[in-house]
Amino acid sequence: MSQPAFDFGDEPVDDPTNPTYTVAELADALNASLRRGFSDGVWVRGEIQGWNERGQHAYFNLADDSVGMKAVLRVQFFANARMKLRPMLQKHRLRLADGMKVRVFGYLDFYAPAGQLGLKMADLDPRFTLGDLAAHRDEIIRRLVAEGLLDANKRAVASPIPLHVGVVSSVDTAAWHDFHDELVRSRFGFHLRVCDVRVQGPTAARGISRAILALSSRRDLDAIVVIRGGGARNELATFDAEPIARAIAAARVPVFTGLGHEVDRSVADEVAHTAFKTPTACAAALVDAVRTYLESSERSWTAISALSHRQLASATEQLTGRAHRIARRTHDAVERADERLAVRVDTVRNRAPRALAAAQARIDDIATRLVRRPHQVLAAEDRHLASLQARLGLLDPVNLLARGWSITRTADGRVVRDVGGAPPGAIIHTEVADGTLTSRVEDTS
Repeated sequence: MSQPAFDFGDEPVDDPTNPTYTVAELADALNASLRRGFSDGVWVRGEIQGWNERGQHAYFNLADDSVGMKAVLRVQFFANARMKLRPMLQKHRLRLADGMKVRVFGYLDFYAPAGQLGLKMADLDPRFTLGDLAAHRDEIIRRLVAEGLLDANKRAVASPIPLHVGVVSSVDTAAWHDFHDELVRSRFGFHLRVCDVRVQGPTAARGISRAILALSSRRDLDAIVVIRGGGARNELATFDAEPIARAIAAARVPVFTGLGHEVDRSVADEVAHTAFKTPTACAAALVDAVRTYLESSERSWTAISALSHRQLASATEQLTGRAHRIARRTHDAVERADERLAVRVDTVRNRAPRALAAAQARIDDIATRLVRRPHQVLAAEDRHLASLQARLGLLDPVNLLARGWSITRTADGRVVRDVGGAPPGAIIHTEVADGTLTSRVEDTS
């Protein structure tokens, strides 16, 4: 390539061999070259960044950093192309937004007023985006399975009467109102602890996972519900995020999902204890669980009441029968007792005079003998007393000492009854008839 001359000679300014372009001419030349080189258009893949809608048109950057450096291409998505692609996007339930990986087709264009190379988007490959979402989802599920987390929450025991429920949702959405209204219509006493979070966008996954963990730390909840309405697949891909799946797996109570899409199951649905198609279906399941428990309780109460009435009636019948038998037996016993009493009254009436006469005779006889025998009795008693006095005299220690007996005591007055009571060296006192002897024990044998 020749270099421009700087000698400021007499060469013409517009040398055909080394032309000088105006900016507009260069822009036209670039566009002509782009049309020749990419006359059939070009497919480009990357991640949408900076999505911006202006009226019916949309603009965004297509970014890529796969080669170690970031490359950005400006994309114009004009109204006519958007109208053309809308049925295809609706069919595949896709909505273009930041963070979405796409493969788009368009025509390169150098936009002279901004001095910027861009791509006028004309088509999109939905299979690329769907395949990327599916691959991302499958990779997360593989990791959860390897760590044993996919079924962790399914092992949580569901309360038979889940009235205390934690809710993770955006409370300004129809999904929340559908869920809430379904519970209100049931007229059951549900107590809700609500975490208002974003359910789409770059910060949604972090907010949802934190809300699940916060509710799981409470001890007053029977279940946690994660809900949102329907939407595009890439928007619902928020619930394929790994932090949400791990938060559900770590939850202490069952986590129910109602994510508003009937075709696909998100990773959150796979990890959850139970997944429902819509928020309304999720609320209906809670209502059905409470109603089933209530009906079961009512049936049990009815059965208990009926059994109690039957047993009470049976007990009353048995008690009445026993009362009748007791009454009959009591009447019979009273009649027999009356008969025995009458017989005994007759017996007493007949025997009483004879018994009284016999007793009077005995009393008279005793009185006669008492009058005759006082002197005999007193004499006998005197003789008996004299005998006792003589025997007592024989046992008097004074008399025993007079006959040669003695009593030996230790210094403290205890009677010595054996040799053990007066060991060698002990002082002993021996009482005889006319005094006391004091001695020391020299030896015992």
